[in-house]
Amino acid sequence: MRKLLSIMAFLCLSATLYVSCKHELPIPISGGGTGGTTPPTSTGGQSCSPDTVYFNNTILPILTSNCAMAGCHDVTSKKEGLILNNYTGIMKIVKPGNAAGSSLVSVIISNDPGKVMPPPPMAKLSTSQIDAIKKWINQGAKNNSCNGCDTASFTYNAVVKVVMTNKCVGCHNAASPGGGIDLSTHAGVKAVALNGKLMGSVNMKAGFVAMPLGGSKLPDCEIKQLQKWVDAGALNN
Repeated sequence: MRKLLSIMAFLCLSATLYVSCKHELPIPISGGGTGGTTPPTSTGGQSCSPDTVYFNNTILPILTSNCAMAGCHDVTSKKEGLILNNYTGIMKIVKPGNAAGSSLVSVIISNDPGKVMPPPPMAKLSTSQIDAIKKWINQGAKNNSCNGCDTASFTYNAVVKVVMTNKCVGCHNAASPGGGIDLSTHAGVKAVALNGKLMGSVNMKAGFVAMPLGGSKLPDCEIKQLQKWVDAGALNN
């Protein structure tokens, strides 16, 4: 296991050489868990429960943004045979119900620069992201999703920061500012919000770099939330 973790971290380091991240389009796959177990898949029609962590809403965006990059664990590179932008690939390093025994958790919590993922100088996952991954695994690592977006909510801390952290900061952070853009702070997000680049990119308009780069367009509800926040002055609220 120690050898596997070291190799994974070493190979992933190549991703930091890119000026901006490039992600493969996530592959929608149902089932395919470890040990022949296929956890149930939600259609996404159910309302989100505050006590549940949902794979498609939270876990997949985190891992796609921070791990499924060119030169690392995307479909093309698949270092160590791992593709981490779909459920089946992620389940290869997850033990449902056992976060402590999952190699995914081992590498994201490690303080060893030679083992931690994402590797330096990329930013380590936040405590809230790590806690979400652990909770999802301990809840059975289900391939689930829910519908919990509310366009009436559009503050920076409750909505915008969460979207940026889970879907953008893996490529646009202080240590690895893709395209010279750091979206890990309010000031950085506000700058691209007020100059029009944020909405132009997430709406994938002509003349802008479509974001997430190489990935699926953000849900309409999230785009509406971002637009309302921008229209209100991009406040740090």
